Amino acid sequence: MSVSIDVTGLRRERVAVVPSPLAELGMALHALSEPGHHPGLQGWATTVTAGLDPHLADRMCEADFLWRTTFSDLFLPAAGIPGGSTLPGATLAEDLDLLDKLTDEQFVAAALEFTCALSYDAPGPDTLSDPRLRARALELAASRGPHQVRFARRLLEDPPGVRAWLRQFAQDCDEAFFAEAWSRLRHQLAADARHKTDLFRRKGLAGALASVSSSVTLDESAGRIVVDKLADGHTATADGGLLLVPTALGRPHLMVLHRYGWQPVLHYPVGSPEPAVPPSVEQLALRMTALSHPVRMRICRHLARSAYTTGELAQVHGMTAPEISRHLGVLKKAGLLTTRRRGRYVLHQLDVTVVARLGSDFLEGILR
Repeated sequence: MSVSIDVTGLRRERVAVVPSPLAELGMALHALSEPGHHPGLQGWATTVTAGLDPHLADRMCEADFLWRTTFSDLFLPAAGIPGGSTLPGATLAEDLDLLDKLTDEQFVAAALEFTCALSYDAPGPDTLSDPRLRARALELAASRGPHQVRFARRLLEDPPGVRAWLRQFAQDCDEAFFAEAWSRLRHQLAADARHKTDLFRRKGLAGALASVSSSVTLDESAGRIVVDKLADGHTATADGGLLLVPTALGRPHLMVLHRYGWQPVLHYPVGSPEPAVPPSVEQLALRMTALSHPVRMRICRHLARSAYTTGELAQVHGMTAPEISRHLGVLKKAGLLTTRRRGRYVLHQLDVTVVARLGSDFLEGILR
């Protein structure tokens, strides 16, 4: 599974690496709502939460579906401006001005994305003008609780009023905690943007993407960017551009904005390098499948303690050598074994480092 961006015909001058204060505010709200996703930020999240005004904390809960899952495309409004060439604002106020330029239809569709399962990377009916879609959106909102129903109803009945609410909420968050955080983070994000831009000039798009994440690759022959994610999606730059937006608060999330009709965006984490090349979604599936078989679990119990030959394992488990070889083949294909030759014997051993990392790799994979 992956999300792809068709970049056929993309001109160099239409690629931009730009920080976005509004996107970083969205990620800050996500980290405050789901601190378990971001263990490195738990101290900051605890401090901010403890100091929040109760009224602001209540408002944060009122619309947390906009940022709890990851965060809504509303926090990257530049991508929704027609023409595919608008850049994020340099300040939060400028980004909020771009939010006001979205049509009501764009605003409502983006706000209801996570909870009401609206069409995302393909054209679909307009929620504001389609009575059946409005009713379905409210029905789905009901499963999320009364806060969601009230907000969804307000959104459908009064989009300008909700816009004003969201702008005021963002400004109040800025005053309460975000301005201080942004004053620290913006220099790091600007430095990363300059670094990626320099790489793009010297090494092309492939070089810049390689520094974003090992999960992002450029298939130059097919003219597309492929992002390894536990999701399927497709978009294209067409006559527009490509935005790369760094986030200091976002790890481990690697977001691809591929909403139909919007400029494609890669929203990628910076700050600390990946300790090792993360396994692909396919590799994760292979490893978990390999370890789930009861016979292979018993084999792993021996291989975790010492190295064994195929013949030794066959004798221990009362199986034939070909049967053991098939199970070892599955484990090896999944990257869970190390092998070494000693004379005419081949010794197999479980790579306990890889197995120990599987839990965190799995979590990173599903949150990516």
